[in-house]
Amino acid sequence: MSMQHIRDYYGVPAKRGARVKYTWRNPGRLGTVVGSQSQYLRVRFDDEPKRIFTLHATWELEFVGVAA
Repeated sequence: MSMQHIRDYYGVPAKRGARVKYTWRNPGRLGTVVGSQSQYLRVRFDDEPKRIFTLHATWELEFVGVAA
């Protein structure tokens, strides 16, 4: 699946470079979308720049700085 499919299917503003806040088990971890894998987003967090995490586009993920 492509980033376009993730945007269309889940209704999120997902794109490379988008800023996100992941809120599961923490007060809010900030990161940047660097790509996609299947129906998931690949995110590099600011506090752990050497790893890339695979996250679902709608589960505990907020897009930061995007008008609703």
